[in-house]
Amino acid sequence: MSSKNWDSPQMVQGSANRWSRVIIYGLLIFFAAFYLMPLVVMLLTSFKPLSEVYAGNILKLPAHWTTASWVKAWGEACVGLSCDGIKGYFWNSIKMVVSAVGVSTFVGAMNGYILTKWRFKGDNLLFGLILFGCFIPFQIVLIPMAAFLGKAGLASSTSGLVFVHVVYGLCFTTLYFRNYYIAFPDELVKAAMIDGARFFRIFFRILLPCSGPIITVTVIWQFTNIWNDFLFGASFTTGDTAPITVALNNIVNTSTGEREYNVHMAAAMIAALPTLLVYVVGGRYFVRGLMAGSVKG
Repeated sequence: MSSKNWDSPQMVQGSANRWSRVIIYGLLIFFAAFYLMPLVVMLLTSFKPLSEVYAGNILKLPAHWTTASWVKAWGEACVGLSCDGIKGYFWNSIKMVVSAVGVSTFVGAMNGYILTKWRFKGDNLLFGLILFGCFIPFQIVLIPMAAFLGKAGLASSTSGLVFVHVVYGLCFTTLYFRNYYIAFPDELVKAAMIDGARFFRIFFRILLPCSGPIITVTVIWQFTNIWNDFLFGASFTTGDTAPITVALNNIVNTSTGEREYNVHMAAAMIAALPTLLVYVVGGRYFVRGLMAGSVKG
């Protein structure tokens, strides 16, 4: 009887814990399935012939699996007056993203380095003005930016779009690197100065090699924002210089007659693959990088 009295509370507690885990995991599975449902529909639709798409039942597996819609979306789907698919626009976005992310990350790192390790009069005011740029809506800068790009000869070009994203992204990259470097020990910088190291040597040999977590954060943040941008792409580029987000919009809006939803879904999946790959590869480091500079010492 004594053993039974001792074991009973433990058994009750264990049963409660099991039911708690069942409820928690059940809710997680439900919300994960609900969240992934649009992706599943897009994938299934992209592999169906058009006749099956119009037959309804969007969750039904294809009776005849086909990649014809993927091939057509990549190389033969008409976009405006062009029938080259989204291939050219995809590479436009790749060139734009790689250039803009690289430049904005490097300059943001340099800004964060200067604002934390080479203090000067008015540095906090300057940082406040840079930080203010994070809160400026895209729509406000459209007209002045269009005027500037026209005068600079960068209008309707991929290079102009790179410039726009670098300027707009510098506020965020500077914020991230400044908050990261402010927790970096000043003693290491001072010791390097005593040993004769100068501005760029300290940056490239001491700070930059230790900046892996925050570089991951800025790359993921910038890559996602730039790749998914539609407003700047539609406003500052035309024709063959447009990014893939604009091409997707043109595919849908220029379709005549029977809409090829399987081609549209395949094109959308192709456009989403780079950001999906970035998050799969580096997503787990994103939160770590954000937290890396939050505690000093």
